[in-house]
Formats: sequence, C-alpha cells, structure tokens
Amino acid sequence: MSQKPRNPYKRPDAFTKAAKAQGYPARSIFKLEEIDRRVRLLRPGQRVLDLGAAPGSWSMYAAQRIGAGGKLLAVDLSPITTALGPTATVVQGDALSLTNEALAQLAPYDVVLSDMAPATSGSKIADQARSYELFMRAVAVAEALLAPGGAFVGKIFMSEDFVKAREALRKLFEEVRSIRPEGTRANSVELFLIGLRKKAPGAGDTK
Repeated sequence: MSQKPRNPYKRPDAFTKAAKAQGYPARSIFKLEEIDRRVRLLRPGQRVLDLGAAPGSWSMYAAQRIGAGGKLLAVDLSPITTALGPTATVVQGDALSLTNEALAQLAPYDVVLSDMAPATSGSKIADQARSYELFMRAVAVAEALLAPGGAFVGKIFMSEDFVKAREALRKLFEEVRSIRPEGTRANSVELFLIGLRKKAPGAGDTK
C-alpha cells in the first residue's frame, strides 16, 4: 500500500508559530517585514493598497507601520476577518475583475503590495502562468494608481516569465530588486519583485 506524500505546509514551522505568538494570522508577515527592513518600504502617513490581503498579516503589519495618519485598502477574493484598525478599508472581490475605479478610493497610493498567488493545480506550468497573470495585473494597478516616487512589491512564481515581469517593472521604476525572504519555505518557487521610486509619467525608460 503506497503512502500519500506528506504535505510540507501542513505542519506549523517556527515562522508559523512565531506569527501566531505575535498575533498575526499567517507566517507571511515575516516576508513583508524583511522586505520592509531591506528597502525601507513603509513609513507613517502613507497610503497603501494591499492586493491578495487575506488572511490579513500583510495588512496588519502595513497598518501598524503607516500609523494613524495613513490609509490602507485591503483587497481579496476571500473574506478578511482580521481586525485591521480604523485606518483600513476592506474590499472583497477578484483583483483580476475589479475595475481600477473600485481600487482607487484611496489613490494615489504610496505603496502597492501584492501577495496574490494562484490556488495550485498540480500543474507547474499552469500555476506559473497564473502567477504571472496575477503579478502583471498588480503591475497594471500600480501603473494606474501609484503616485510618482511610490513603491511596489509583487509575488511571482519563478519561471521563464520572470524576465518579462522584471522588465515590466524596469519600465515603471527607477530601481528594481528581487528578494527571496528568509521566511520563504525551502521548497517554494516564489520570490518577490520590488519596484522603487516610480517614474513620473512621460519620464521614459532609462534602463
């Protein structure tokens, strides 16, 4: 009788336990925390759009960093039940079908975050293609709603589309970095592309 393969995500690891101990619903908090520390992403008073926000760890962290003077819009297809505080607004919906008008209620944003990922299908190629689609939707939202000088963070599954994704950011931002945070599971193919200092309209591609 063959055994079912073990699910590497079922057992809580040290990051999961630490997140729960600190009151966050998911271990993903430590990925954003590391990115924030390395690129100085979030500051008091900013306006932040968080795409793919459920269960709410990134939004919780962002809300704390931007403080009472900031504003946060958290968006996800799933309900977000985590308490995010009075500066946050929650929208439930599919980021691929929501119009920019639905996302623009707090625009222009200083930071656009996207931790969006596809529900894995078992097909590596299909999952990578879906991840790229979600990433590029987040980039399009950032292009439309991010203020000049603003920053973008987007998750993407590593694939042959990575180069195209990076080039799309280079057209919009003065600096582009890729970061695989320490909190990423060893068997994960995800990494994050970061765009810093969005170019002003008409600035052209300087890369």
